[in-house]
Amino acid sequence: MNSPRTRRPLDHLVLPVEDLETTRARHAAMGFTIAADARHPFGTENACVFFADSTYLEPLAVASREECEEAARQGNVFVARDQAFRFRRSENGLSAFVVGSTDARSDHDRFSRQGISGGDLLEFSRQMKFPDGSEQAASFRLAFAADLRSPDLFGFAVERINVPAADKSALTNHKNGVSGISEIVLSEPNPTDFQYFLQELCDNREVDANSFGMTIELDGSSVTVLNRAGMEAFLGVIDDDRERGLFGRAVVFTVDDLVKLTETLHENGIKAREVGSRVLVDPAPGQGVIYCFEASR
Repeated sequence: MNSPRTRRPLDHLVLPVEDLETTRARHAAMGFTIAADARHPFGTENACVFFADSTYLEPLAVASREECEEAARQGNVFVARDQAFRFRRSENGLSAFVVGSTDARSDHDRFSRQGISGGDLLEFSRQMKFPDGSEQAASFRLAFAADLRSPDLFGFAVERINVPAADKSALTNHKNGVSGISEIVLSEPNPTDFQYFLQELCDNREVDANSFGMTIELDGSSVTVLNRAGMEAFLGVIDDDRERGLFGRAVVFTVDDLVKLTETLHENGIKAREVGSRVLVDPAPGQGVIYCFEASR
C-alpha cells in the first residue's frame, strides 16, 4: 500500500562557490548575515545563510581537493555531484535543493523503488559552532534523488539525527529584511518532462502547469520550472540555450520592506532591476543564480 503524500518542507539550497571569502563579501554587501565557516569531514566547507522560516542557503566550497576526490572515489554522492557540477558548469551556481525528512532510510527506499535514487545513503557527523562560541557535534543522514537526463541538478532528503537545539536568532536577523525562501526557480525547455522526478522529491502529486512552465508546492515554499517564455516573463531573461535538463536559475526571498532592501543594495553598490513587483539581483562571483526579492504577504 502506498503511504500518504506529505509535502516536504524546503530545508536548504546547495550553491557551489569558488571560495567562501568571495561569497561572504557578496552576501554581506546584499545585507545578509553569514554564519561562521564550517568544514565537512569529506573535504568541502560552507558559510551558511539562515532564515527565520528554518530554510537556509549553503554556499559550498572545496577546502581540500584531495579529500574530496578520495570521498568521491569511495561513493560519496554529495561530493561526486559537486565535483561534476564544477567541471560542467563552473564554480558558481545552484546544484541541489534539499527537502526535510524524518526518515531518510525510508526516503532512500522510496527513491529506489521509483527509479530515481541518486546513490547510496550518506551519514556523517561534524562540529557545529553557535553564535555564543560553543560547539557541539551534529549528525545527518542524506537520501539522494537524481534523474540521469539532468546532470546539473539533483536533490536529496536530509534527516537530522542529533542536531542540538540552539538560538539562531542572531543569524536569522538580516539587514536587508529577508525572512525566508518562498520559491526555487529552475529552467528546462519542456518542464513537464521532469514532473515525475520533482513530484517524488517534493512528495506531492499536485502540479500547477501553464504555458510558462509548472509549479509544485512544498510545505511553505514552491519549486517552479520555467520554459523560455517563462524565463523572459518572470525573470526578464532572454534564454537562447536549448540544452535539456533542469538548471538552477533563481531563488525568491520574502522581505519585510522592499524599499529598505533597495536602499541596502544601493548603499553597497549592488546593482538591481525590477521585474513586476520583484527586485532582482543578477549573478556575480559568490552568487551563482539570480536573487529575487518580493514583499512578504
